[in-house]
Amino acid sequence: LQHRGQESCGIVASDGAELRLERAMGHVSDAFNQSHLDRLRGTSAIGHVRYSTAGEVSILEAQPFLVNCQHGQIAVCHNGNLVNAGDLRDALVRTGAIFQTNSDTEVVVHLFARSREEGVEAAVIEAISQVRGAFSFVMMTRDRLIGVRDPHGFRPLAIGRLRDAWVVCSETCALDLIGATYVRDVEPGEVVIISKTGMKSIKPFGPARHSQCIFEHVYFSRPDSYVFGESVNEVRTQLGRT
Repeated sequence: LQHRGQESCGIVASDGAELRLERAMGHVSDAFNQSHLDRLRGTSAIGHVRYSTAGEVSILEAQPFLVNCQHGQIAVCHNGNLVNAGDLRDALVRTGAIFQTNSDTEVVVHLFARSREEGVEAAVIEAISQVRGAFSFVMMTRDRLIGVRDPHGFRPLAIGRLRDAWVVCSETCALDLIGATYVRDVEPGEVVIISKTGMKSIKPFGPARHSQCIFEHVYFSRPDSYVFGESVNEVRTQLGRT
C-alpha cells in the first residue's frame, strides 16, 4: 500500500512472546532489506506507511507506535484524524503524561496505557471510546490482532483470509497482491479481535450517522481497490461522467 504514504514506514512483528519494531524514513523498498526482515521474527505482524495529516515529518512520528505498559506490549497503526486530540493531550499532560511526538495517534497510546480496565480488549475499548473523529486502527499485542473503525465509518478497513491466516488492511488491492480472499469490511463502530481461536466482533459504540471520506475515492485509493463496498475505478469513472 505504498501509494497511501511515502514519508515513512514501519513493521512490528510478534513471535507470541515479544513484539519487535523496525521503522525508517522513506519508501518500504528502500527501508527494509533482508536483514531487517530477519529481525522481525514471528507469526503475526502489522505495517504502516505514513502520509502526515497531523504532527511532524520525522522518524519519531513514524508508525507503528510500540509501547510497553501495565497491559503489556501493544503496537498501534492509525489512519485518520482525531478532532479532540488536542484537548485530550492537554488533559494528559496536566496529569503527568510525557509525549514524544506531535501525532494525534500517541494520545490513544496514552489512554490505553492509563486505562484501569482489566484486560487488553477492555482497555482498548475504553481508550478509543474517548476519541472523536476519523479513525481506523490496527493494533497488535503479542497474541492478538485488533481492528477498529470509528462509528461514522470515515476511513476504510477490510478483512481477508490467506489460507489459515487473517488479514486486515486499508484497501482490497493489498489482498489481491498477496493472494488473499476478501471477506468483508470492518463495520463502522466495530472492533474485531483476531487470535488463535478465530475472530471475535464487538460493537461497543452507540449508533452514528455513516459518513465516508470522499477523498478515499478521489485520491488515496488505488483504482483496482474496492473501498466502502464499491469499485474505486467505477466510482471515479462515474464522478467524471457526472
